[in-house]
Amino acid sequence: MMGHFPGSHFLRNLIERRSLLFQLVRRDFEQRFVGSAAGWLWGLIHPLVLLASWTFVFQTCLKVRLPPSEITQNYTLFLFAGFLPWLLFQETVQRSVGCLLEHKNLITKTLFPAELAPVSIFLSSLINHLMALAMAVGAIALWGGHFGPMLLTLPLYMFLLGLFAVGLGWIVSSLNVYLRDTAHVLVVVLTGWFWLTPIFITKEQIPPHLLWLVRYNPMTHFVEAYRERLLTDLPINLRELAALTTAGVVTFVAGGLFFRHLKRGFADVL
Repeated sequence: MMGHFPGSHFLRNLIERRSLLFQLVRRDFEQRFVGSAAGWLWGLIHPLVLLASWTFVFQTCLKVRLPPSEITQNYTLFLFAGFLPWLLFQETVQRSVGCLLEHKNLITKTLFPAELAPVSIFLSSLINHLMALAMAVGAIALWGGHFGPMLLTLPLYMFLLGLFAVGLGWIVSSLNVYLRDTAHVLVVVLTGWFWLTPIFITKEQIPPHLLWLVRYNPMTHFVEAYRERLLTDLPINLRELAALTTAGVVTFVAGGLFFRHLKRGFADVL
């Protein structure tokens, strides 16, 4: 009966791809920690080491202080809440750039849906992100004395961040098939992008003539949204949410179209 249903072919493809995506996510997550004694615990160790290092450099050595008007005066929690979305974004985009080369045998010899590769990387990275986020929520509840209902809105921002990161992942991964310098250029771009995102300082501490670079940076608004959701009970800023939705959807659609256009020649180039 299923074969005669008008939408059966579409449903079968959807189910098959969902199963394949699950397998890709599991394989990617397991391979990152294969042979490691600590295993998935490295997903927690890494952000903790970064947090300790950056807190030491910026608060202890450089004496960075938050303005009195900031949502918290606890610099460690301010930093922790701010760099979580950046780590998810950076890991997704940076690992996506070479993912098609890693799957070239599947792409050239089978009907492998190559567009799933960056998606699987985001979902695999999201597992580590959720573990680190749980740790951050616990630290904020114990150390900062805050555990609010606005935390329930964080999945919405994760979804929009996923659209944004996967869209860029499609662009850089497909470009890297034809131009292998893409990976090196991306490292430079992400380094500059990182320092133009107010993770260590607030927007008020940035020179006025450079403020426009920060305001038009989508990651600025993801970082601020995470801080507000984790550290306060402030309602959602609808204008900011609209901007993030636009950035996520436009990047996702543009990246998908770009990927589909370049995909036609993958088998020949790879």
